Amino acid sequence: HVQLVESGGGSVQAGGSLRLSCAASVNSYVGRCMGWFRQAPGKEREGVARISAGAGTTYYADSVKGRFTISRDNAQKTVSLQMNSLKPEDTAMYYCAATLLSRGDCSGGWGDFNYWGQGTQVTVSA
Repeated sequence: HVQLVESGGGSVQAGGSLRLSCAASVNSYVGRCMGWFRQAPGKEREGVARISAGAGTTYYADSVKGRFTISRDNAQKTVSLQMNSLKPEDTAMYYCAATLLSRGDCSGGWGDFNYWGQGTQVTVSA
């Protein structure tokens, strides 16, 4: 059984910062690639950032590179997304996601995630 619970969303003005957190209730958390996705109204869900099981490798969407940072704490079974210099186009529902246990190196790309949280809303005003 895999449960992912996001927190930390909210409303902020452009240029501001937010930090999202995801708490995972899952067996063998340390063996899974973890990621953050987002979906804006009327748009498809897109990958934002993902981090390998050992936290040694990270991947980012071009639109957030240099502004967002993903990190994980394997002891606490959490993954976080620090979002700086937020823009109105970052407004979306943000989802935490996890891969199967065997996919911890994140080499499977954005389509390799099997488990999802309920999401947390981020709204950035101009």
